[in-house]
Formats: sequence, C-alpha cells, structure tokens
Amino acid sequence: MRFIMKRYIFAILYSIIFGLSLHAFHFKLNHPIAEDISRLMPVKMKAIKAEDDEGALKKIVLEAKENDDPISIAGMQHSQGGQTLYPNGILLDMKNHNEILDLDVSEKRITVQSGATWADVQEYINPYGLALKVSQSQNIFTIGGSLSVNVHGRDIRHHALIETVESFRLLDAKGQILTVSRKENSELFSAVIGGYGLFGIILDVTLHLTDDELYQIKTKSLHYEEYTSYFKKEVLQNSEVKMHLARISVAPGSYLDEMYVTDYYEANDQTKLPAYNALKRETIVAVPKFFLGLSRYNDWGKEQFWKIQESYTAKLNGTMISRNNVMRSDSAFMDYSNPSKTEVLQEYFVPVDQFADYIDDLRNVLTDEKDFNLLNITIRYVEQNDESLLSYAKDDMFALVMLINQGTDDKGKQHAEKVIRSMIDVALTHDGSYYLPYYGYPTKAQFNEAYPHAVEFFHLKKKYDHDDRFMNLFYKEYHP
Repeated sequence: MRFIMKRYIFAILYSIIFGLSLHAFHFKLNHPIAEDISRLMPVKMKAIKAEDDEGALKKIVLEAKENDDPISIAGMQHSQGGQTLYPNGILLDMKNHNEILDLDVSEKRITVQSGATWADVQEYINPYGLALKVSQSQNIFTIGGSLSVNVHGRDIRHHALIETVESFRLLDAKGQILTVSRKENSELFSAVIGGYGLFGIILDVTLHLTDDELYQIKTKSLHYEEYTSYFKKEVLQNSEVKMHLARISVAPGSYLDEMYVTDYYEANDQTKLPAYNALKRETIVAVPKFFLGLSRYNDWGKEQFWKIQESYTAKLNGTMISRNNVMRSDSAFMDYSNPSKTEVLQEYFVPVDQFADYIDDLRNVLTDEKDFNLLNITIRYVEQNDESLLSYAKDDMFALVMLINQGTDDKGKQHAEKVIRSMIDVALTHDGSYYLPYYGYPTKAQFNEAYPHAVEFFHLKKKYDHDDRFMNLFYKEYHP
C-alpha cells in the first residue's frame, strides 16, 4: 500500500513538473525574446514571424490592425538601439523575402525584394559587369535594412544610399501597397528612407547600378592635421580617385594623431578587369582576429594591432581590386563572443574643414576616460544631402565609425552612456551630427539638435500611421 502511495505521489509530482515545464516552453514559444547584435536590449515579443509572400505580409498587417498589435521590422538586426524591437509586438523577420525581381542591364537598374542582402545582389549582377553605387563595405545586410538607415560607404562620388533609389513599394499601416518615388508619394520617399521601419514594410526597391571597374590601391601615412588638405586636394579634386577610407590610431603612442589613408584609383587599363572581378571570399582571419583580441585587453595589444594594420595597408599599395570586391565583407575577424562584454558601434559626422579641431577636442574628452575601451576608428566621406528627413549629412562630412568594447551590465552601460554623450557634444559643437542606428545613449536634446527635421518626420509618422501600428524602441525614446 505504501509503495502504491509513493508511486501515486510521484506520478502527481511528475505531472505537475511536466505541466509547469510545458507551460514554460509554450510561454517562451509564444513570447520569444529578441535582441540585436549588441545583446544590450533583450525584448520579449508577442511573436516572431517570417514570410516570403506578399499576401502573407499583408495578412499580418491587417491582423495586427484588428488586434491592435504593434509591428516592428527586422533584417539582420545590426541596428543596436531597439530600432527593430518593441515589447509584446510582432517582430517581422524579412530575410525570407529575398528574390531578385528584375535586372535591366542596359539601363543599369535592378529591382530586388527587401530581404535580399547586398551579397545576393552582387552575386547576381557581377557576371553582367555591373556593380553597386552605394553600400556598406560589408555586404551581409538586407536591402530593406540598409534603406531604413540610409547607409553610406566608401564611394566619394556616390554618397548616401537614397541617391541611388529610383522607387520602392511600401505596405502601409492600412494594408495598402503604395509605389513611392521622388514623384509619387514623395513625402514618404523622404521619410521612409532613413526612417527606421516606422512607416510600413518595404516590399521591394528599384536601385540604380553602375559599371564594375578595376581600381589600383594607393596608401599613405600622414598626420591628422594634414588630413583635410590632403583629402580636398589629392582625393576630392582628383577625378581618378573613386573610393577612399582612412583610419586614425587609438594606440597610446600615437593616440588620435597618426593616420593612414587608402585611395582607390581608376586603373589605367580596364581590360584587365576580368582577371580581378571574381568575387572574393574572406579566408585569412586568424592573424587580425588574434591582434584585435589582444587590443581588447591592454595598451600593448592596441599598439601591436595598429602596427599590423599599418603594415597590412602598406602591402596593399599598388595592388588591383574590382569595385564589387571593395564592397565585400572584410570584417569576419571582428566576430566577438563574451558573456559579460559586447562591442558596439558609434558614428559621428563632422564637417571636413573642422576635422582637426574636432579631433583635438575629442582627444581632450577621451584622454581622461582610461576605462573607455575604444578599439578602432575608420573614416569615410559623405557629401551633404538633405533628401532624407533624418539626414546625418548637413554638410560635406567626414564620418568617423568607432568600435567600442563595453560591459553588458548596468555599470558598463552607464559608463558608455556618459562617455558617448560627451563625444556627441563634441560633434555637435563642431556643427556635426551622429548616426541613429546605434544604442540609444544620446539625450533627446542631442537628438533634436543633430536632426532639426525630426519634428517634420514625427508629424508625417502620425499622418501616415496614426495608430502607431509600426513601432520600435527608437521611436518610443525620441518622439515628442
């Protein structure tokens, strides 16, 4: 009798535990946690949905309207400040919506669904001798995501992505599909590009392409005070230079002082392009990954990483590369996994003529921040463009992309917030701005100063999406 009673009690306990476990499993299944690549902002969602069909996407929007569910939209989720997340909302993962719809080779124009990546596009157009006008130097991102943050890249003749867009189709909050261009629904053209998914779902986009070209790489070391004059005379005024980037040292011995530049000159003999236009695959990452790892932990490591970067760049001098390969991913060595730390990006835009003074003031701010782990600064150029309401390029700007290693706990976030707000103040003092896809450290006052057309942007948001169907944490943080 006692044995039977024990078995009975065990069965009851097992049933209770199993029931609780099953309930927890279903709760997690029905309330998944989503986070961006920084891992600083995990958010509990009502559901995550991935569709490849236009009709299914429209159904999701109409059901969300009926149930009063907010929708946030995600591509590769590299935006780091909640731009693709909203609590208890529907997270729409667009990566399956990724077909190439049309390529007009003679007109150099392509139409592609928003979930396709730049790598997908490059694979498709490279055999036709065509290349992208604008993209990031990494090609892992989705077209829709890149459009939503209005990316820029290394090309100094084509600047923000918005310049290359002919039109796109938008699934709005009412479930309508609108064609958007500079002539049709033009208000939305300026709001959706660089609008962080707040106006609807970008279904597909038509982009202007250019010819693939053969470039010769030329590199040079210089002092930061020489950079502006060098760039204006030797790069911007030289029609043979098509692309450009620079790096400035964060190593203690040459901190914000030494620089090197990499310029991409149009090769004299374009008939040699076929020997270089096979799309490259990243293979050798162990050495830079090792030295970047060292730089995370001490000043000696930062010195060694800077020397490796300089040495590698010098070896590139005189080598040839195709345009498409300049726009291929070269950052697998940056992959990083640490349970207590993460790496985030910040980007500041500073008028070309104020660069040296800006660097001096930035150095003054950062010199006292010994625990602020700045790993790298890459510099690009973007020409003034105010087509997007949330344009970062109020003038002809240098864009400084900073890689920062920080803690994931509250202490780490609070320290990063303090320093980053100070860095934003330095940029604003020099008539600059900052890029919005990153963690929401900036204050509302800083946001409004950097983005004077934000009032108009938020007004249009209410006009076209009165019920706030499309939501994210960026909007929650910064709208009036």
